[in-house]
Amino acid sequence: MRGGGSALTQAVTPEPLTPWERVEAALTLLAIDPAGLKGLWLRARASGLRDRITAALSALPLPVRRIHPTIGDDALFGGLDLAATLSSGSPVIQRGILDAPSALVLAMAERSPAGLAARLGTALDQPRHCLIALDEGAEKDELLPLGLVDRLGLFLDIDGLQWSETRDIALDPDRLAAARTRLAQVVTPARAGETLARVAAQLGIASLRAPTLALAAARAQAAWEGHDSVTDDDLRRAADLVFAHRALPATEEAPPEPEPPEDQPDDTDTPPPPEQQQGEEMFPEEMLVEAVRAALPSDLLEQLAAGRAARMARGATGTGSAKSGNRRGRPLPSRQGRLGTGARIDLVGTLRAAAPWQPLRRRQQQTDAVLLVRPSDIRIKRFRETSDRVLIFAVDASGSSAMARLSEAKGAIELLLAQAYARRDHVSLLAFRGRDAELILPPTRSLVQTKRRLAGLPGGGGTPLAHGLRLALAVGIQARARGMTPTVALLTDGRGNIALDGSANRAQAEEDALKLATSLRASGLPALVIDTANRPQPSLANLARALDAPYIALPRADAHRLSSVLGAAMGD
Repeated sequence: MRGGGSALTQAVTPEPLTPWERVEAALTLLAIDPAGLKGLWLRARASGLRDRITAALSALPLPVRRIHPTIGDDALFGGLDLAATLSSGSPVIQRGILDAPSALVLAMAERSPAGLAARLGTALDQPRHCLIALDEGAEKDELLPLGLVDRLGLFLDIDGLQWSETRDIALDPDRLAAARTRLAQVVTPARAGETLARVAAQLGIASLRAPTLALAAARAQAAWEGHDSVTDDDLRRAADLVFAHRALPATEEAPPEPEPPEDQPDDTDTPPPPEQQQGEEMFPEEMLVEAVRAALPSDLLEQLAAGRAARMARGATGTGSAKSGNRRGRPLPSRQGRLGTGARIDLVGTLRAAAPWQPLRRRQQQTDAVLLVRPSDIRIKRFRETSDRVLIFAVDASGSSAMARLSEAKGAIELLLAQAYARRDHVSLLAFRGRDAELILPPTRSLVQTKRRLAGLPGGGGTPLAHGLRLALAVGIQARARGMTPTVALLTDGRGNIALDGSANRAQAEEDALKLATSLRASGLPALVIDTANRPQPSLANLARALDAPYIALPRADAHRLSSVLGAAMGD
């Protein structure tokens, strides 16, 4: 039926959808439950093809309201209309767009400031609105704010799609109405939510909102198909549409080392009957993971993953994160604005805009006033702030060569700090040895404090690599919460042999390290893996792939060479 009928009736097919069938399926589910799915991330340039998609939004059961990235709080939430109040002489209150449930269409969504993204995210947390974010970004780092990416259930990318491969989208209104009525009666099996959470974890999706959105999509799919309960096909379609763009690109892992056979206990539990096993595996996780992996091209997943990291750490190469503000930083040209938004008024710019109109305004109002200023004259100040950078050294202080490696790291830190004042750079040092990791130097720019903290740093013992990665993640998240732009530099010469539980289990230690690397990658913290062994270690190359980080082999690297490599990685 894929060739002769509408794709909207083929929700149970296990094969990956064609690009246009994916568009139709996503719009169908959004029209059934817009508040549950929260909205749609549409990555597409302005074109007739995008207009064909947005035209289908008329099927949503909510009024469609268009907004722009520069919309103010008074338009969103309502409040005093200052211009109308000044004209009428009495208070005039205007209602906000968010006062009534709406489907908000945000143009140029990739340019949304952090404040607007936070306000829209808060509105989406209430089951009243949905958001259609029109992302026109051309570069990989021009993506939607992460707070909106996390909340919007559906994603579409029509790049490369030809007009001849599409058709008009006609959603049956009677079938949609029946599906919306049936949605409240759809039964969700007990294992469905747990299965979606496990699949999300296997795909490297850290957000807890993703399984909830996928469950809402599965319920909407079941309602559309007329099912009384969510089936495995409904779950597969939901995972395809909700998880695919969130998944991290698959990484190649080294084959696990064979483990010695364990002693079999005498008293073994009787295996459950086939009927019980089949019931427990109602939703096969492996099939869902494979379906999600096949849903989107790998190059698109790589682009989205790179864009997420660049968006979260835009300043990882060269400068800290740049952001516009109205309080401090490098001055930018003022722009037209309105009173009551909390922005600082550019008095000179306002007077300059009002000056040419004074004679005309005096004649119109028949007054001798010295200065007549209208709302259109108001100019507000703008500044561009740049956040501080911090390079987090995670140094392997284990083994016989620990002292030499620590000496190299100490020298590189001092060389970088000596040039840090002009670039607003900070450095931090943590060392992992024995059975744990320790933060030796919190983020600082003080060269004197650094030399004092680094003196007499001990070395030797086992290699708790996973502990070092876990501490680096915590330090990076804390630094980013303070407005800094962190980068992690891992210096080691071998594989970890201490697991997170403290046991000397090499296989478990490597598994823990890969899990922590996936978490680092998902958090968007840029990283760099420097292999200081005499020969390149394949396990460290695999770890770098899991981190999505550059891998650099620097045997016998001195402080000057190490600092030059790190300086180049930071964009100096």
